[in-house]
Amino acid sequence: MTAPARPVPAHVITDDAEALAVAAELAEEFRAGAAGRDAGRQLPHAELERLSASGLLGVTVPRGHGGAQVRTTTLAEVFRLLASADASLSQIPQSHFVYLNVLRRQGDTAQQKFFFGEVLAGRRFGNAQSEAGTRHVQDIRTRLRPTADGSYLLSGVKHYATGALFADWIPVLARGGDDALHVAYVPRDAPGVQVVDDWDGMGQRTTASGTVRLTDVEVPADRVLPHHLTFQGPQLHGAVAQLLHAAIDTGIASGALAEAVAFVRSKSRPWFESGFETAAEDPLLIQRFGELTIRVRTAEALLAEAARTVDTAEAALTDDSAAEASIAVAAAKVVAAEAAVETGSALFEVAGTRAALDGLNLHRHWRDARTHTLHDPVRWKVQHIGRYVLNGVRPPRHGLL
Repeated sequence: MTAPARPVPAHVITDDAEALAVAAELAEEFRAGAAGRDAGRQLPHAELERLSASGLLGVTVPRGHGGAQVRTTTLAEVFRLLASADASLSQIPQSHFVYLNVLRRQGDTAQQKFFFGEVLAGRRFGNAQSEAGTRHVQDIRTRLRPTADGSYLLSGVKHYATGALFADWIPVLARGGDDALHVAYVPRDAPGVQVVDDWDGMGQRTTASGTVRLTDVEVPADRVLPHHLTFQGPQLHGAVAQLLHAAIDTGIASGALAEAVAFVRSKSRPWFESGFETAAEDPLLIQRFGELTIRVRTAEALLAEAARTVDTAEAALTDDSAAEASIAVAAAKVVAAEAAVETGSALFEVAGTRAALDGLNLHRHWRDARTHTLHDPVRWKVQHIGRYVLNGVRPPRHGLL
C-alpha cells in the first residue's frame, strides 16, 4: 500500500541555509492568514500542501538518501520561525520529524530507502500515539497481533493525534505480543483506519488533534519498527522531540511580542497621566516591553544552546553526552513555556482594552501557549535538572525528556 500522489512535486532542499530561507519565507506567507484560520477553525490543507512542496519536511533525511541532513540547530529554528507565524500549523509536523527520527535510528536499509523516498517526495507523517483513559501516558494498550503469514493486525484507539488528519502515513505506537513498544507505519487510507476530526481545544484550534480508531488494520512486517530498542542505550529521541516543542513555545512568545509591539505603535492610546503623545513613549510601557523582550530572548538563547548541545551529543553519543543534551533541552523547554504563557497574556496588559476585542483574535497567542504547554509538565523537567546538577543523576531514557 502506498500513499496518494502529491499534487505538486516536492522541492528537495540541499543545505541548512536554504532550509532557513524557505522557513522564513513560508512563515511570512502563513502569518497573513493565521488569525482568520484560527477564528474560523479553517483547517490548513492548502498551507500544508505548500509546506510539503517546499521541501522543508525532508530536511532531516540523511545525505546518503538524498536529503540535506540539517543540523538540529537549523531544525529548531525552522520550527521557531513557523510557530511565530502560526502555532497550530507549526505543531502539525512535529510528529513528522519525531517519527522520521525513529526511522533514522531503528529502520533497516530497505525501510529507510522506502520511507526516506516518501518524505523527499513530500509525504507527511502524522501520529497516533497518546491514549485516553489509561493509567498514564506511557500505558499504551494499542496492540500488534502477529498473523500466520508474518504480518500483523493492529487495533486500538488513539487521542490527541496531531497531524493524522492531514497525513499520508500514520505512525502508530503499539505493543507487540511481548509487550515491547513498536511503531507501525500505516497508510492514512488503509482499511480499518478511521481519523475523526473531533478536536475542540481552546487553543491550537486548527491542528485537528482528534481521534484515530484502528480496527484489525493489516500491517506488513516491513512497516513495523522496534521502538523499544531506542531506549536501551544512549539516545536523543526524547531530546529532539522536546526541543521541537520548546521551539514552538519560543515561537509563540516571539510572535506575541511582535504583535504587541505593532499594536502599541499603531493602535494604542497613551494613558492620560503619562503626559506623552503616544503610547510608545510611556516609560511604564517601555519598561514592560524591556522585561518581555528579555524573557523572549532568554528563551531564544536557551533554545539555540540546547540545539547545539544535541548536535554535539549526536557527534559523540554517550550516556554523559545524551544526559547533557536532555538537561539542556529541559531547561529550554521550561523557560520557553513560561515565556509563551507570560507574553501571550502580557500582550493585553501593554496593548490595553481594545486588544481584547474578539474580532482581533489577539487572544490566540495565549490560547495556543496555554494549550501547547500542557503537552507534558515542566515541573518534572525542573526535578530532573535539579537531580542532575545536585546529585549527578542522569535523566531517565524516555521520549518526553
